[in-house]
Amino acid sequence: MNISRLDMLKQIAAGLAAQFGKDCEIVVHDLTGDSLEHTIVHIENGGLTGRKIGDGPSVAVLNAIRHQSEPLKDKLAYLTRTENGRILKSSTIYIHDDDGRPCYIFSINYDITALLSLENSIHALVSCEEPQAAASPNVITHDVSKLLDELIEQSVALVGIPVPLMTKDDKIKAINFLNDAGAFLITKSGDKVAKYFDISKYTLYSYVDINK
Repeated sequence: MNISRLDMLKQIAAGLAAQFGKDCEIVVHDLTGDSLEHTIVHIENGGLTGRKIGDGPSVAVLNAIRHQSEPLKDKLAYLTRTENGRILKSSTIYIHDDDGRPCYIFSINYDITALLSLENSIHALVSCEEPQAAASPNVITHDVSKLLDELIEQSVALVGIPVPLMTKDDKIKAINFLNDAGAFLITKSGDKVAKYFDISKYTLYSYVDINK
């Protein structure tokens, strides 16, 4: 009897969590369902990020859904952070169906906060160089509303000026970043984004169409 992809992913998740302990969170997202807001179907050590089965997607999930017609490459060993500031070393693995479309996402998040603290202490003892500023990693959120807020913040940071000072071209740049990130797949996101950038929904979607 053949084991299903999902059952196999759950089995691997349990094995990895047992191997690496409570600091290693393993998440399986199901992209085959109708609801974007409840993609997590399995999670090990969910206390690390506070997520649970039935919670919403991550940026990686939105990216997979937004670009289903394109080949998706796994993203390995990158930094993320939790809402309470813990730093995670993360990997995102896309599982495809027989037609090459992403059907599941297998995510590994390992808490390296204590290890970084130890590394910094050692570095301070052995190095004479000035510390280098690190890029701020993405926040792992609990639900789509918080995820949308995070993406909006990233779009404003991309432009580099506050919304009241933005020109039309600035807003087009920010809104097309949101579109590429899959933000408009989130229910009622258009209303929130239009209000945030002080434009109508008609203007919002016309900005999206400009760069098509």
